[in-house]
Amino acid sequence: MRLVTFTLGNTPPRAGALLAGDRNVLDLQAAYSRVYHGSSPLLASVLAMVETGAEALDVADQLIRGFSDATTHDRGDVKLLAPIPCPPQMRDFLCFEKHLLQAFQAIGKKPPQAWYERPLFYHPNRFSVCGPDAEVPWPSYTERLDFELEFGCYIGRPGKDITKEKAREHIFGYTIFNDFSARDEQAKEMAGQLGPGKGKDFDNGNAMGPCLVTADEIGDPYRLEMSVRVNGEEWGRGNSRDMRWKFEDCIAHASRSETLHPGEFFGSGTVGDGCGLEQTRFLKPGDSVELEVEGIGVLRNRVAQTR
Repeated sequence: MRLVTFTLGNTPPRAGALLAGDRNVLDLQAAYSRVYHGSSPLLASVLAMVETGAEALDVADQLIRGFSDATTHDRGDVKLLAPIPCPPQMRDFLCFEKHLLQAFQAIGKKPPQAWYERPLFYHPNRFSVCGPDAEVPWPSYTERLDFELEFGCYIGRPGKDITKEKAREHIFGYTIFNDFSARDEQAKEMAGQLGPGKGKDFDNGNAMGPCLVTADEIGDPYRLEMSVRVNGEEWGRGNSRDMRWKFEDCIAHASRSETLHPGEFFGSGTVGDGCGLEQTRFLKPGDSVELEVEGIGVLRNRVAQTR
């Protein structure tokens, strides 16, 4: 199942499902109302569906199998938001060794030994999330704006002290993540042993989408081709099989003495060759960035024309 959050005109955000090769969007609540003449709290939002789990998916599956054209829209007629526009919590890990090595080489430093000992993460700003085709304003304080080619998973079942062996059972689904970064500001802040702070925190700096693909549809998440294009030119390519730290490692680590909740997002960190820093070239105002991950789709965002 390929779940989305969308708006149509001035309507409030609604939960939907992509159909017909992602060309159409089924309004799940409207489809439910057409069949049952009411509304369902299970379909109130994508987050509500994640929190409810199998029961909500069963209802949505029945609606998808018997949908009516009256409850579908052409994708071009709606605005897609991030699958969960404001996740309850976000963690972004650094799971790809190639990115680690190349990024530290680019700034003339050695990678930290701590990375080899445990999955390292920071908390992105959940209020800075935006969806596909959203414009990313250029932060006024940076000269080096960068993208990051990532994907990530949403937690579907709550848990604490989750073992690595049981961790996959807690994954609801996956999406694409572009962790836009102000590299010059990030370097200044992290020199103080904190951060990334304003290196990452700015409006629309966390682009996500275009959809949440449920875990059953993805199958093995460690075989996905990943690529990034800037203005149509490919800048990088990798594969999720190269994750040194898997999501199971990240979930087990983060849940130590801490309860994880449905809807929380875990980012993979940047795939090797998946950002401008590794190539020492950066974005310009007006650039269009497209991240593509096999089985999920394309996440496209444009940087504002002016600084």
